[in-house]
Formats: sequence, C-alpha cells, structure tokens
Amino acid sequence: MKLTPLIFTLLITLCVSSTAFAQMDWIKKNIDAITEAPAKNIKQTSLSETEIGKGLKEAIKVGINNTVSSVSKAGGYFDNENIKIPLPKKLKFLDSALRKVGMGDKIDEFVLSMNQAAESAAPAARDIFLDALFDMNIDDAQKIFQQGDTSATDYFKEKTHDKLASAFQPTIDKALEQYDVTDKYNALLDKYKTIPFAGKINMLSPDQYVVEQALDGLFLILGQEETKIRQNPAARVTDILKKVFK
Repeated sequence: MKLTPLIFTLLITLCVSSTAFAQMDWIKKNIDAITEAPAKNIKQTSLSETEIGKGLKEAIKVGINNTVSSVSKAGGYFDNENIKIPLPKKLKFLDSALRKVGMGDKIDEFVLSMNQAAESAAPAARDIFLDALFDMNIDDAQKIFQQGDTSATDYFKEKTHDKLASAFQPTIDKALEQYDVTDKYNALLDKYKTIPFAGKINMLSPDQYVVEQALDGLFLILGQEETKIRQNPAARVTDILKKVFK
C-alpha cells in the first residue's frame, strides 16, 4: 500500500512523540535556568582587560595596605579575637596546671609576647605582598576578578605563602628576642617540670608557631578587606575601584 504524505507524517510523529515530549518537559523545567543564566556570574563584560587588571590590582593594593596597617599597630593581633595568637594546642594542658601553682601571669605574658612579636613583624609583609602583586599577569587577574569574594587572597596564599614565611622568619625571630618570647616559653616549661607527676611533653619551637599564626592572621584580614571592596561601595576609595567593582 502506498503511504500518503499525511499518513507518513502521522507515523513519524507517533514514533518520536515520546522523545519529543520528554525533551519539551526538560526544556520547560529548565527554561528559567537557561534564560536567566546567572547574570551575577557575568561581570562587567564591557570593561577592558587592562581596566579589570588595574582595578583588581588596585583593590589588592588597598587591601594589603589596610591589612598591614591594621595588624601591625599595638594590639593589632592581641585585641582581635579573630587572629589573636593563643597558647599552642600542645601546651593547652599546661594552662590549668601552671595557673594552679601561681603561673597565670607568666602564661598571659607569654601569649601577649607572641602577639606583640607578630605585630612587630607584620610591616615586613607589605613589600613581599606588593612584589607578588606586581608579578600577577592579566590571565590571573581575569580569573580572580570573576571568582569569589576572597579569590585574590586565596591566590596570594597559594602562590606566596612559603616565600613569605621564609622572608618573615628573620623578622619574627628578632621580634621574639625583643619580647623574650622564647625565654618566657622555656620558663613555663621549666616550671611545669617541677609539678609532681607532671608528664613529659614534646618540645615545641615557638618561632615557627608564631610565623604560621601571624601569616594566617594576615591572610584572614586580607580576605576580609578584599570582600569589603567587592561588596561595600564605601570601601572603593579610588576611581578605578568604583568603575570596576560597581
């Protein structure tokens, strides 16, 4: 029997109808996601690469200056509970034992001296951060600009942490000596050893601990500064920041 064009069309429709309807259902369910395709992820497409790069670097530069100024002042670490350097975890159990034998003041002095050392060393981070900023290329800037609120800070932490720690170490060592951190630490350990039934503890070098804690604090504050510039118009203190992050 010869198929007429009408019959042929009906047969084809019956064969593919389930697939077609399935596709239509999928489209209906996802149409919002397709048509509203996260405009929030499409940022400032009218800006040139140069403007984005300059704007991002300016934001980081402002963040670096604010961060270093904040943590390097007296009480910059000690008075900020978010970055205050506490007694090392390995020595936590010493706290109550030593306070029972009248060493509470010495413990407090030790904690204060670690934070003072970090505050004293913090200005050395400025030039190291700025050198890393200078080395950032256009591709890095583009990617960082499009990502999360602390993406620049995360980039800095990944790229510069080890170099920064190495360069930071001499300054920390000098500051530890200035505030007698190591002597205070050894005095705590010596006093602990006189306590009856005191157990053995593994010796902990305070210099590396203070370096790591100091850097963690720097990156935390830098991340907060970056987020502030991205989210708060009042923090955009230059024309290029206002243009790029509007």
